[in-house]
Amino acid sequence: MADKSEEASGTGGAAFGGIDPKAIEPYIVKDPEAMAINVARMVENLGKAASAWMEPREKGELTDAVSEPLTDVVKTMSKVTEYWMSDPRRVLEAQTHLLGSYFEIWSRSMRRLADKDAANEPDPLRKEKRFSDQDWVKNPFFDLLRQVYIVTVDWAERLVADTEGLDEHTRHKAQFYTRQITAALSPANFVATNPELYRETVATSGANLVKGMKMLAEDIKAGGGDLKIRQTDISKFAVGKNLAMTPGKVIAQSDVCQVIQYEATTDTVLKRPLLICPPWINKFYILDLNPQKSFIKWCVDQGQTVFVISWVNPDERHANKDWESYIREGVNFALDTIEKATGEKDVNAIGYCVGGTLLSAALALNAKEKDRRIKSATLFTTQVDFTHAGDLKVFVDEDQLSALEEKMAGQGYLDGSKMASAFNMLRSSELIWPYFVNNYLKGQDPLPFDLLYWNSDSTRMPAANHSFYLRNCYLNNTLARGEMEIAGKKLSLKDVKIPIYNLATREDHIAPAKSVFLGSSKFGGPVDFVLTGSGHIAGVVNPPDKGKYQFWTGGPAKGEYEDWLTTAVETPGSWWPHWQQWIETQDARRVKARKVGGTQLNAIEEAPGSYVMARV
Repeated sequence: MADKSEEASGTGGAAFGGIDPKAIEPYIVKDPEAMAINVARMVENLGKAASAWMEPREKGELTDAVSEPLTDVVKTMSKVTEYWMSDPRRVLEAQTHLLGSYFEIWSRSMRRLADKDAANEPDPLRKEKRFSDQDWVKNPFFDLLRQVYIVTVDWAERLVADTEGLDEHTRHKAQFYTRQITAALSPANFVATNPELYRETVATSGANLVKGMKMLAEDIKAGGGDLKIRQTDISKFAVGKNLAMTPGKVIAQSDVCQVIQYEATTDTVLKRPLLICPPWINKFYILDLNPQKSFIKWCVDQGQTVFVISWVNPDERHANKDWESYIREGVNFALDTIEKATGEKDVNAIGYCVGGTLLSAALALNAKEKDRRIKSATLFTTQVDFTHAGDLKVFVDEDQLSALEEKMAGQGYLDGSKMASAFNMLRSSELIWPYFVNNYLKGQDPLPFDLLYWNSDSTRMPAANHSFYLRNCYLNNTLARGEMEIAGKKLSLKDVKIPIYNLATREDHIAPAKSVFLGSSKFGGPVDFVLTGSGHIAGVVNPPDKGKYQFWTGGPAKGEYEDWLTTAVETPGSWWPHWQQWIETQDARRVKARKVGGTQLNAIEEAPGSYVMARV
């Protein structure tokens, strides 16, 4: 007997064979008066949402930036349209193919309505998680919507793929915009075309929409006039109370960062201290969510003296802080702090995501300047070659960058919500529309989830820093080409000859594994490439005691990524112990556990410090 998931996806088939009146009953309004009252209340709350959207615009506190991305969408998609419209025969073929698919859907639906045997035919269309409710298959109306949608999406994506004469970047943008448009237009996103939403609205006489519109108004107000979709119950979390709890102290502070040293939990520690350089586009406590998930605490428990850079949440005062500033006043400032606190010059370093890109640039610059304090580097989901940088490249071309730089010049920074929105768009079918449906149409409060709280705790980016990053990495790929210039020096990763542990995650949508793999060949020293299961966050934050996922090792990262993967050795579980062994092969000497700050530095404040507390 097929289960519900099989039935919904079409793998098990589902019968019409004459419509059972009981199947229609959940869709019939039982209390028209209550429904009318709730519709009025819903409209009232919708009006409050509109007021929350309008108020900051009327006061001049917010100007809409919709026109610029919309202009790029129209400009990009018009090139696809031009190709197909330029040849009437080509248009006719495309239309005929789509209409033929619609006719097949209609014929199949008619057969299933009339014949119970035909109803058991397997569904030829691909599975869609959004259509998991069984009425997407069992109910003729919703089944027709589902099939038409899937066929139309596949047709639209094929049109873009078959468009000739597009340069690589334009095709990439067209594919990305097509996915955004089709994801937004899914029948799962509307009350009248989603069976689950329809039944919920009937069952509650519209109370779900009353609450949903109330939440919509609250979220627009919380976003200062822009919709800030809540993905979790933020009232359940507080940094320093149930997040970022590992004991430690801030022992140094610059304009761009605080340096935290964590308290030892072992009698002896590795002689080489560990410095963690997180991305500045997020907050460091992704590596210290709670004691069970904390990579920082785990490192401390393995006998590492851990120091972490906590980046400032910048404002207009930091407008001119560029990559040199973040290297001098961030990475190298932390190295100076470690030397004062421990007396050690030799350090192991970790860089996560763009923090790893900055660390790589710092290593290349320090090699030029004969600063060799970092003896080994570990890179988590880090790109240094942006040839295969994924969908984020959609947002980077000369026109879009110039417009962004002009906007940042006015306030000195990029608001963190803009970057958060871009990241969410990379997986809109998972990070936008399900929350839109659950929050505003079902009227359900999101569940508390620490990772999604961290995801919503975004930071601003200094204008000079962000412009340098986008132009040198995504647009011109200067670090990989040996053309990045910092402090008047051209940087070459071939000058970086220290051992590197280069970790990629197999399902990464921000730093694709293929991109990380390619970057391995740019360094001048030995690189151990390691691939782990899951994505950009879950693949990294994977404590050993959970027994989740797996990792692959396979020797030098040479040739093609796909070829490396076919011969790589898979090991179940977390990569953390494998990395710890690697760290100890660099230098396994141990010394007596160190006091925070040593004899030279006094604590400024308790970890996690004040910089991480600033919210956008």
